[in-house]
Amino acid sequence: MNVFVQLFIIVYLFRWRETADGHWTGVMRGKVWTLTQTEDTLWYYVYNHQKNPGTENRQKQKVEEEEQLLGKRSKRMIDVKQEEVGMCTVMSEPDIEEEELLRDYFQLGVKLGDLYRDWSTADPHFKHTANIFTGVRLLRQDPVECLFSFICSSNNHISRIQGMVDRLCQTLGTLLCKIDDVAYHDFPPLQDLTDPSVEMRLRDLGFGYRARFLQQSSQIIVNSHGPDWLQSLRSAPYLQARDALRTLPGVGLKVADCACLMSLDKFEALPVDTHVWQIAKRDYNFAAGNSQKTLTDRVYKEIGDFFRKLWGPYAGWAQSVLFCADLKKFQKLREEVPVMKDEKTELKNKMKKRRYDGYKEEQKREKGNKHQRS
Repeated sequence: MNVFVQLFIIVYLFRWRETADGHWTGVMRGKVWTLTQTEDTLWYYVYNHQKNPGTENRQKQKVEEEEQLLGKRSKRMIDVKQEEVGMCTVMSEPDIEEEELLRDYFQLGVKLGDLYRDWSTADPHFKHTANIFTGVRLLRQDPVECLFSFICSSNNHISRIQGMVDRLCQTLGTLLCKIDDVAYHDFPPLQDLTDPSVEMRLRDLGFGYRARFLQQSSQIIVNSHGPDWLQSLRSAPYLQARDALRTLPGVGLKVADCACLMSLDKFEALPVDTHVWQIAKRDYNFAAGNSQKTLTDRVYKEIGDFFRKLWGPYAGWAQSVLFCADLKKFQKLREEVPVMKDEKTELKNKMKKRRYDGYKEEQKREKGNKHQRS
């Protein structure tokens, strides 16, 4: 499977679209990009706004990195047929700043191969899954766009969230580019979301109660913290950043953890929903909360702690691999690499012995220490 497609599924990038086979177009850092990938190379187009649309040669520019999506530097360029692109022109020269933006966005400093090996050593179930779903990488998204997109996710599904984020950008964001009759807008700045009239405008666009959360959260951030507050949380400890986000309307544990993991550099943040809860119970014999129908804050914390102990400081990244592997649209991939019955039994026995039981023993020791201190 194409690694790049996995990336765009797993991180809930609500504004990227597959505009051609294996080619994804969307907005990142105030620019419109089209990205595609070969086995070891990430290729990109960058579009510039142009008042008088013209026709230019497209050139695929590649970003490279050791071991990951990038290889050794190459000056090779591939010419693409001349094409009309509406209100945009394609940058024809490589740009070092743009390549650095991509390196940051794809977090190419993270040695994903090393992490996969560490997780596979610690976790037999992950090892099997990793053989099928290689290269799932979390992206470093803009904190404002990431947080406010996930506020829209409350009691929602992905396609509807995508529609909401698109309408939000089209209504309040700056028009960046128009390609093949599709308009691409930047995400609106916080200041443009603070006006009280924004809530009614968003309600008219179908946001429901989330409209109030978006308007009030932006107002609190701008008036009480300043427009750069979310960026500043990247340097704060994980729990401090998560607790700070939870003071905002519409931000619970899962939304805060999504923002921490996908935009604030908190790699140990582990968003838990009912889907992840089922993975913990089904594949890791995690029994906490089995008698409950809803995911409580206590069970949420226990699941996160369990996986953090199992996978280490990049637990949020490891969870993303399993989440991706469990999506229905990827089930055919799992069927292509069947697990033999004896292997299934071995995996279950190892996990029972090394994972959940060990976790419960540690919980008992902690309770005993608390009792002694009291």
